[in-house]
Amino acid sequence: MYKRGAFSDKQIEKIIKKRYILNSDNKFINPASLDICAGAERYRISSVFMPKTGETVRSMFEKLDVRPHGINDVLEKEVIYLFKIKEEMNLSEGIFATCNPKSSSGRHDLHVRIIADEVGRYDTIPKNYKGELWAMIIPRSYPVIMPIDFPITQVKFNSELGYLNEIELRAEWSVCPLLYHLDGRPYKYESFKMSDGDGSVLLTIDLSADIIGYEVSGTHKVVNLGDKNGSIDASDYFKPINKDGKSILLRKDNFYILSTKQAAKTPPHLTSEMIDMDSRIGEFRSHYAGFFDPGWGYMKDGEGKGRPYTLEVRPYEDMTVSDGQPIGKIKFEIMSEIPALHYDERNSNYLKQSGPKLAKQFKQM
Repeated sequence: MYKRGAFSDKQIEKIIKKRYILNSDNKFINPASLDICAGAERYRISSVFMPKTGETVRSMFEKLDVRPHGINDVLEKEVIYLFKIKEEMNLSEGIFATCNPKSSSGRHDLHVRIIADEVGRYDTIPKNYKGELWAMIIPRSYPVIMPIDFPITQVKFNSELGYLNEIELRAEWSVCPLLYHLDGRPYKYESFKMSDGDGSVLLTIDLSADIIGYEVSGTHKVVNLGDKNGSIDASDYFKPINKDGKSILLRKDNFYILSTKQAAKTPPHLTSEMIDMDSRIGEFRSHYAGFFDPGWGYMKDGEGKGRPYTLEVRPYEDMTVSDGQPIGKIKFEIMSEIPALHYDERNSNYLKQSGPKLAKQFKQM
């Protein structure tokens, strides 16, 4: 019934109308995903966890020493919280979904994982799943307040995955280059010497700008994630990293906002996703937010020359990284159908992004 690939905004609207997704609002539909939001039921818990077959999240409350947490209460740094997601799933027709934190979560260094009843994997909603969803949230860098209906995570729906294999990737590239240099020159497919041969593309770090990124400075000041005015003084939370040669030292367990040396152009019939790096590249996490909608860097009529990805980096060991060193990996996926509006036709906080950018709650430095 559904073609291979990620569901479009039109298809997501249809499955909401069919009540496959409950308590949702069309205003949270993106070109290739749906935002799901923080609800009112919240707890402070003793440890991270994962349910197994036969276990619901609620059945594990006694093990987790759950303590109610108020809607307006602060989420403290390095404390684990469990939030009921406002939306519930009532999937049918073989539809399944995967989740990825939004930029509005990731750029605040919020570690967010979605949990479903009886599912032994994070951020995974299996075929025909019916039930509640929960978010396990850990503020890593500073305390926050999260209002009701704050969009935590994006959910991508499929009935069959549509990730491009190496042959399909090469064919797409021959029609429209998918990555550009920051000066607007297209990358040739053959220029990517390092490849895992699975349709993924390695991205490298950009250390050429005057300000190459931001490092969290550590503070006990609270960020209200409901601030929509971009009025919070970023200097209380981050310090800029100025260009100093061709390498920088990333300290173990610090949090950094950095940027790629490649600008991605994603045509409306494709979407892209950052995927986890393996330990052969190094011991670090390079992203929290991972979905990029069709039309990213495409501009209205395809005249765009791409847009770089912002990286949310947390090293697990001290690392000296050099300009152009591999730092992230993406895969492209075909759309089940072209969305009604692609990313660059919408009004987004990150539409004019040209380098590392802090979360929208901050006044940009």
